[in-house]
Amino acid sequence: MTRAVLVLPEGQAAGLVAAYNQAVAVRRRQLALSIALGIAALALSAYGAEVNPYTFWTKLGNFTSYFDRLLTLDSGDRVWTNPADWFWGIRRWSRLLGETLLIAYVGTLSGAVLAFFGCFLASRNLIRSALLRMVTRRVLELLRTVPDIVFAMIFVVAFGLGALPGVLALTMHSAGSLGKLFTEVVESVDMRPLEGVTAAGGSWFARVRFGVLPQVLSNFASYVLIRLEWNVRGAAVIGFVGAGGIGMDLLVAIRKFYYADVSAMLLMIVVCVVLLDMISERLRHRLLAFETHV
Repeated sequence: MTRAVLVLPEGQAAGLVAAYNQAVAVRRRQLALSIALGIAALALSAYGAEVNPYTFWTKLGNFTSYFDRLLTLDSGDRVWTNPADWFWGIRRWSRLLGETLLIAYVGTLSGAVLAFFGCFLASRNLIRSALLRMVTRRVLELLRTVPDIVFAMIFVVAFGLGALPGVLALTMHSAGSLGKLFTEVVESVDMRPLEGVTAAGGSWFARVRFGVLPQVLSNFASYVLIRLEWNVRGAAVIGFVGAGGIGMDLLVAIRKFYYADVSAMLLMIVVCVVLLDMISERLRHRLLAFETHV
């Protein structure tokens, strides 16, 4: 079967090609202008923040040399040539890393519970009272605005050194962050199931239980898993102020210039976070597949 190919007259085709080239040139000029404005804005921001590229370039060697020291034992050999000497404190570090994981787990779970109850009170499609929504949203904003390490310092002063201040700090910050995410998920649900529950005479709790929860639970679980990964790193950092976990030993090693110990603990934290990320990724994919199947 043959098909005819339409060929425009030369004059008409030339006009279309010229219009196309003109449109492409306009878009290229717009792209070039956008890039130039972006570079100018970046340069002005760097100047305002006193970011000196010359200092960065001249001091870059200090940064690379520090990593070189991290990979060198006290004997001068590379760390991988003597793993026993490199990980001499693995028993203590493993116990402290386990404590860090528990702090992150308990803090994430507790924060998720607070965010779970708070998100419904902050949602526009569930709460008519503007005052209640405003108060709930401001509380969540306060919790996620204050850095977790600041919360940790406050709780260390109040409750002393140990894991409790770390758990409380991660709970507060996780509640604020997850509360914001949960609220956005709740506000984007399909309202027809809620209208059906209302038409059947269901209460507000029934609307939430049967109209909202089936639509949002998988997203809630996915956000909690992501937050858990974040909190494992956060739990290591807040240990710097005495809030439990491996952070205190890591800070001592940094201050005393025990470079091999620093690299060993950092490697353990990185491996732990990578494994946790792989596990949580599998769980998230299963949740998404289950939601799609349902």
